[in-house]
Formats: sequence, C-alpha cells, structure tokens
Amino acid sequence: MKLISYLSLSGEDQLAIYHEGKCYDLNQLDDNLPDNMQALLWGEPDLMEIAKTFNELIKTTNTYDTLAKDIQSLTLLAPVPHPTSCRDGYAFRQHVEAARRNRGLEMINEFDEYPIFYFTNHNAITGPGDIECMPDHFQQLDFELEIACVIGQQGINIKAAEADKHIAGFTIMNDMSARVLQMEEMKLNLGPAKGKDFSTVIGPWLVTPDELTPYLTPCKNNHTGNNYQLKMQCWVNGIQVSEGNVSTMDWTFAEIIERCAYGTYIYPGDVIGSGTVGTGCFLELNGTGTRLDPNYTTQWLQPNDTVTMAIDGLGLLENKIVAVESDFSILNLKKQSK
Repeated sequence: MKLISYLSLSGEDQLAIYHEGKCYDLNQLDDNLPDNMQALLWGEPDLMEIAKTFNELIKTTNTYDTLAKDIQSLTLLAPVPHPTSCRDGYAFRQHVEAARRNRGLEMINEFDEYPIFYFTNHNAITGPGDIECMPDHFQQLDFELEIACVIGQQGINIKAAEADKHIAGFTIMNDMSARVLQMEEMKLNLGPAKGKDFSTVIGPWLVTPDELTPYLTPCKNNHTGNNYQLKMQCWVNGIQVSEGNVSTMDWTFAEIIERCAYGTYIYPGDVIGSGTVGTGCFLELNGTGTRLDPNYTTQWLQPNDTVTMAIDGLGLLENKIVAVESDFSILNLKKQSK
C-alpha cells in the first residue's frame, strides 16, 4: 500500500491511499479511519490492516472510483508531515570510505562495530515541491540520496531480530546539507546541526513493507534484518549525478533501530534515514573528482535547480531549490578570536 498526505481545502494534512495516479481519502473509505498519517500510525497495526483491505479493493474493483482524486490536482506534503522525531543513520560503507579517502583519512574501524545516527530537525520535514534556502545555505548547498523508514510500533530495547516488525513503511529521503555551515560547526566536534536543520525532504509517499517483498535480498554477512534490492538515482536539472542501491547498506534498518531503541522508546511517526548511499551527494562526488583530476569542476546546488530522486518501488521525489531574499547571515555573526 502507498499512502500520501496532501494539503486539504481547509489547510490541514489529509491522508489518502495512492494507486495508479489516483488518491482515495482514507476517512471517506471508512469514517472510522483517521484523516491524518500520525493517527493512522498510532493506531497501527489494526488500522493499518483495515486500510490495506481497502487498498486491495481499490486495486481489484471499481467500488470506490467515485471517490478518486487525480494526484496531479493535489498539493503533496511529506507523507509523514509531523514526525515524532527524525534521526539519520550512517549505513553505507562505500560513502563513508570514499568521503574519508577524499580527505586523506583511513577508514575508521568503529564503522564496522556499531551503527550510528544523529537527530535532525523533525519540524523541518518537507515533501515534494519548493525547498526554501537562506543565503548561507548556498555556501556549498548539497543533496543527499537516502532511503528512510517510518516507525509504526512503539518499543524499547528492541533486538535487531525483532526490529523489522516495528517499521510501518519506507520512503525516499533527501537530507539537504549546507556544507560550509556543517564543516564550520563540526570543527568543534559537535554536529551536524545548522548545516542540516533547515530542510529534510521525504516522499512522495509511504510504502508499506509488504509491497517491497519482491525486492528482498540477503543482508551482508554478520548482519541481521531485511534488505532490499532497490536502485537509487538522483538527477539535477535532468542530468543524472548519482546511482546506488539500497542493497549496499552495511547496517540494516533493523540494526539501526536496535541502537536507536536501546534504553529509550521509539514511537510511531519516528523517521529514520539510512544515511547517504555511495556517490549520493556532491560532497563525495566533488572530493573524488578533485582527488583524481586537479582540473575537475566541482558542483553545488544553485537557486532554481531541480533535484529529482527515484528509488525502485518508492516512486519519484522532486524538489525545486528556491532562494529566500535576505541579508541575514549567521556566517557573518562570528566573533573575532582574541
């Protein structure tokens, strides 16, 4: 089942099932079903199973055709417009290894010992459409091609072998990054923070795990949890800049959840990103390019650029970069060293 959230005429987020270009409001299918994603996730698994029953009827009959709305007529929001929290992992060894190599660093052994994550701004989650950026954000503005899972079942101290059942679904994630801000603050060994907290994009819909069963593939040796053979791609202004695969995740979502839930609860509506796939950002691509060719032309996102991401089974996520007119700069607020 694919679930979307869109902006209703009353200005609220409305939950709907998506199928072949048409959307069906969940609470019009059954007035006992909620009209927003957060309520559905907190009611999972019972409400989710009822929704899946309607999804099958939509796919196999014309019973609900009169309720269908064309997705092109809707303003899509993030599928989970108001996440309970948002974490981002560091699951792809290829990306970590390349990024360190480009900085002249050896691969860090701890990467293979445990998965890590950071918290980002769950109030800055957006969906398809415009991404508004301040002037400082354009100091090496970057995309990050990722997949994210959304938690649908509360839990604490969850073992990896049991963690996949806590996942309500998956979506594409673009972890937007202002690299100059990010690198500046991380010199103090804390972060990322301001380099990340202005926008994290997810969408276009939430795909329940049962839809991805045909893509299941073994996880890597000595790891635990579901893994999926899903091609990941990114284009900027129609030119492909990145390609990877979800199957190359070294740490599975199950293992990341195990660490997230150690000693603390995870909740329905929590969003957890995978971290960047190999080749999945300009920071890595520029670093590799200049390391191999001193004449390499680096690239960063610019105003009016269009970023398009696609992952097999999860759809296509498209955003336009929009510059906010302002003379406010936190980079210019730095105190002079004495």
